[in-house]
Amino acid sequence: MIIDNSASSSNQKLLGFDIKSLTANRRSINVLKGIFAVLPIALALPVNALQVKVTPTNPKLGDTLSVEINLDNPENATNPTVANGNNTYPAFKIAPNQYRALVPTTPLEKSGTRTLRVAGEGQVQNLAVNVLNRQFPVQRITLPPGKAGVDATTYELKRVAAFKALQTPEKYWNGVFLKPNAGRMSTNYGVRRYYNGTFAKDYYHRGLDYAGAAGSAVIAPAPGRVALVGRVSQGFRIHGNVVGIDHGQGVTSIFMHLSRINVKEGDFVKAGQLIGAVGSTGAATGPHLHWGLYVNGQSVDPTPWRTKVVN
Repeated sequence: MIIDNSASSSNQKLLGFDIKSLTANRRSINVLKGIFAVLPIALALPVNALQVKVTPTNPKLGDTLSVEINLDNPENATNPTVANGNNTYPAFKIAPNQYRALVPTTPLEKSGTRTLRVAGEGQVQNLAVNVLNRQFPVQRITLPPGKAGVDATTYELKRVAAFKALQTPEKYWNGVFLKPNAGRMSTNYGVRRYYNGTFAKDYYHRGLDYAGAAGSAVIAPAPGRVALVGRVSQGFRIHGNVVGIDHGQGVTSIFMHLSRINVKEGDFVKAGQLIGAVGSTGAATGPHLHWGLYVNGQSVDPTPWRTKVVN
């Protein structure tokens, strides 16, 4: 930068400094040069307000993707969101300046790379996440001619759908989920089926089955609020006597075919608290507990939630 000492009196000051005094003090001129040299670069640097981390690092179909987002100025912005295809998932606050969205994957999806669109503080980041394939067990079932299945009632379907769609802002769970019954696991998550030789494209086993003895205890795997209690007498033909727990932030558990219910809607339960007993009510061929875990309305594999902490 060149300073002309012969400039007119109207131009004798630059940014509030008298040029004659600057001329007498070369060090001040050098400092001023440094300011002008650095300032444009600093202004040109993009502000990276979004810091995003996705776990697990090698997800497979049926896993829950945890998308953690750190914001620089959360007080000046609404909660960030995460979109996958046509679905948008809310991000809830889990710590100061930190938010987390849960994205479900299911056996009905294709493996491969998908793009997560993270939006917050006026910025958008697109993240490529590779979801690995997974081989799910296959069952072949032959139904006799004319055999009709049990149909769910409209009331049953509406109540269950509303329960699975819950996205309570509070996070109630803390730590790994407990096993809800002491019985052995009889049917894994994600089992696919052929009926009379025809593959059921839209079917997969949406949960874990435990072959507990009739009347054996069913406990809450994690804290939450009881948001659904349904009984056969109310028209729950498929689910039977059922309890649904809202764990918060889009995570819900459903427990089906119960012989007894020990809680009522609105109760807050702790991890390990008795909620009912194993039975064979509804569409069940024998005593067992069906535990379904749902994330933002989609059935995910509960097993990772029992072995790893999802913050």
